[in-house]
Amino acid sequence: MTEKMKDALSFIGRVAISFGLLFWLFKMVNWRDTVEAIRQADPVLIGWAFAIHIFLQFAVLMRWFIFMKALNFKAPIGQVCRYFFIGLFCNLFLPTSIGGDLVKAYGLSRGAGQKPKVYASVVLDRLSGFAGLVVVALVAYFIGGKIIDAPSVIVPIALLTALSLAVGGMLFNKPVYNFFCRVFLKMPRFHKALMDMHADVLLMRGKKRTGIGCIFFSCGVQILSAYMYYLIALALHQQVHLLHFLIFTPIIAAVSFLPSIGGLGFREGGWVYLLGKVGISGGIAMSLSLIGFLFVILVGLAGGVIYVTSFSDRRLQRDPQDAGAGPAGRKHAGK
Repeated sequence: MTEKMKDALSFIGRVAISFGLLFWLFKMVNWRDTVEAIRQADPVLIGWAFAIHIFLQFAVLMRWFIFMKALNFKAPIGQVCRYFFIGLFCNLFLPTSIGGDLVKAYGLSRGAGQKPKVYASVVLDRLSGFAGLVVVALVAYFIGGKIIDAPSVIVPIALLTALSLAVGGMLFNKPVYNFFCRVFLKMPRFHKALMDMHADVLLMRGKKRTGIGCIFFSCGVQILSAYMYYLIALALHQQVHLLHFLIFTPIIAAVSFLPSIGGLGFREGGWVYLLGKVGISGGIAMSLSLIGFLFVILVGLAGGVIYVTSFSDRRLQRDPQDAGAGPAGRKHAGK
């Protein structure tokens, strides 16, 4: 089987999973309630929720800059912003919610060089975000778990905690990392890329304060994200405790990592299931999820505009500043 065929089958599988779940949800949900809920939603609260969503994107971008600075990686601010928003656009249709990470890392490394540092910064940024997600979910459940008549909610939180500790332990333990990378020994170029990236990841060992600071920063991002969904619930005239969203939102964010197209299906199913535990109907839960996804689409479209204006003939349009950042540009500048 050729690589193209494997990619095609993988894509078809992700589409089937996403739309299969959506079809099942659409049959389960009362669409009259959903449409009516959206029609009667408070536009002011929806507007505030959207403003928070936009702010969160710039907060995550700032966190990425912090890691790049910690790794002594320098690139033009405009260039970094460009690939960040292109990544958000690609998240709309690439597998899982982290597909855009690969796109922005690939694009930035082509334009600015230092590929290992770029990929290391993206991995560390995603890891700190995941750690913040776990911390918020754990603390919120510890404080407000009693107000949720669903003890099973602790299961995904426990799994997230275990996964976060396992991935973090592997990344910052060189022998363990080397052991897992041995599976790629028959792919020497890829194996070397993984090892080079890991060397930069380990630079954070000497910058623990920065790493811990970014985890606290990520906790703030998760709290704001939960508050955004809380505002959407209020806009839909639902009286739900904020603690519910502090517990549920991190779980939904983790679920969107599962193979799908932009998290479709898993995210909606997660909201319907979890909000059902606190008495919210499937139609309202679906409305909340769809409004949140609409925010993602609107911001992603901005990245789409940047994508269209930055790519030509399927190749990056590299301006003189971009070219000068790479090895070839530096060589030319030295003449």
